[in-house]
Amino acid sequence: MNPANFKILEITEYQAQSFSREEISEEVGIILYEKYQSQVNVEFPSYKTRYQWKLTAKGYVGYIPLNSDIALKINPKVPIKNLFGMLEYTYNLEIFKFEGLMNCESIEDFYNHLAYVLADKIIERCRKGLYRTYVPKTEQLAYVRGRLNVQQIIKKPWNVKLQCEYEEHTPDIIDNQILFWTLFHIGHSGFCTEKVSLIVRKAYHAMQGMVSLQPYNSEDCINRIYHRLNEDYHILHQFCRFFLDNTIPNHEKGKNTTLPFLVNMARLYEIFVSEWLKENLPQNFTLKTQERINIGENIYFQTDLILYDTTDSKPKYILDTKYKNPKHSSSKDIAQVVTYAVSKSCPETVLVYPTELNHSLDKYIGKIRVRNLTFSLDDKIEDAGNTFLTKLFS
Repeated sequence: MNPANFKILEITEYQAQSFSREEISEEVGIILYEKYQSQVNVEFPSYKTRYQWKLTAKGYVGYIPLNSDIALKINPKVPIKNLFGMLEYTYNLEIFKFEGLMNCESIEDFYNHLAYVLADKIIERCRKGLYRTYVPKTEQLAYVRGRLNVQQIIKKPWNVKLQCEYEEHTPDIIDNQILFWTLFHIGHSGFCTEKVSLIVRKAYHAMQGMVSLQPYNSEDCINRIYHRLNEDYHILHQFCRFFLDNTIPNHEKGKNTTLPFLVNMARLYEIFVSEWLKENLPQNFTLKTQERINIGENIYFQTDLILYDTTDSKPKYILDTKYKNPKHSSSKDIAQVVTYAVSKSCPETVLVYPTELNHSLDKYIGKIRVRNLTFSLDDKIEDAGNTFLTKLFS
């Protein structure tokens, strides 16, 4: 990569952006079209596009390195400070306690600040000593260690080495391997500043030699067991979950390639709304997420959010988040939530959007009330959430 000639194209989610034919080569356009069509809609130069490239992000924000000379940066339509607020709830990150966070103004600042905090906390843990535990091992040794496998010795008496079963007190365990794998991903993102790259490398080298590099995904960071010896690993694993959730495999292979960093905003919004509601619902309501409604053999629905009344355990509201910016709710979305409500015998269903729609909806379809409401990302999150709850229960 030649930093002097390296070019970054910028677009904003859900906003179409045009580029001249000279700005994007056909090779780069094909990479975008074939490898990232779920994240970016690509229209090739034609009479329809006035012979320009037309790129539109499909609800993702982040960074896609395309080759050694060019990358695509997708900016969020929501304020960066509210992106952090969503992450605080989604990943249980106590990020507002970290100095300098609120000064972040771009997606690069956002990524680099979180990467710096994670690397710094890993270095701090390495200074204290990585968490260790006993791991069972079986090895062929020239001396006795632990328990001998007598049956194996009888079967192969000519073998001068002894098969021993023992426990080793080692830091090379999943808790640390998750951290090591995440640092590897961040180091290969190609999205870090020189300052952040330096501390990430320092953290990586602090663990190197003690911890093996093993592949993990974000699911491995969930529901782990913590106690007084490793309780600080909980926040570290939540950071790792964020990075592993939003780093996807590249179109190229090789240890020196950079890795795309892409946040699925629709999924983030859905999880954020559910986590915020869990903490702020009135006591007479309980929330279930991703509930499966079985209709028949191999036929089922998967709902976003259902609010149950704790007094009678009956569903009162079905909520479906829509990270879109339409003028009005589509007939398809309305049909979807009404079907959910009918299948659960639920009296009310609500489509939840991050911005105000031009046309509000509050109608009865049969006996089911259908509305659209806003949980805004343009305002202060707590104020927006309280406004949403007030309107929901009105």
